Amino acid sequence: MLENSLVRLAVIEDGEKIIELLKNNAKWMQDHGINQWQYLLNGGDDEEILEAIKQKKTYILLNNEKLIGTFTLSTTQSEWDKHIFGEDPDGDSMYLHRLAVLPAFIGKGLGKEILRWIEDNVSTDKTYLKLDCVADNSKLNQFYCANGFHYIGETDQHSKFQKKF
Repeated sequence: MLENSLVRLAVIEDGEKIIELLKNNAKWMQDHGINQWQYLLNGGDDEEILEAIKQKKTYILLNNEKLIGTFTLSTTQSEWDKHIFGEDPDGDSMYLHRLAVLPAFIGKGLGKEILRWIEDNVSTDKTYLKLDCVADNSKLNQFYCANGFHYIGETDQHSKFQKKF
């Protein structure tokens, strides 16, 4: 992890900054021809983002007290997770959503460090960590494969990945 960096649970006071970071990332991706998170630009998921913070599912990465990354972990399936992965009757999965780092940090290994932090610091009885991303976002698909996630299929133009904890 970067020197002077800290990962902690987000608090509701972090909400606006998290939403701003996610929207800035969505805009950056749009400007670079990457089809990911465009719905965020119009306020899509703002309430869900804030609710995840209230439920203590969202984390932030601070570097010298500046927000440079975020991610959300859930031990229960959202409606989206059910749609993409199907029902999880065994409840054996944790779901990773909205992993983002400031564009200035993209390509510097910070995403990989966050994934490693999750493995090293999140205590769970779940067997799998699952996530999805837009299927035609080849760089992101390659990123998850390179970080030990296994491609398990596609639903509605979204690649599905999982990794054993």
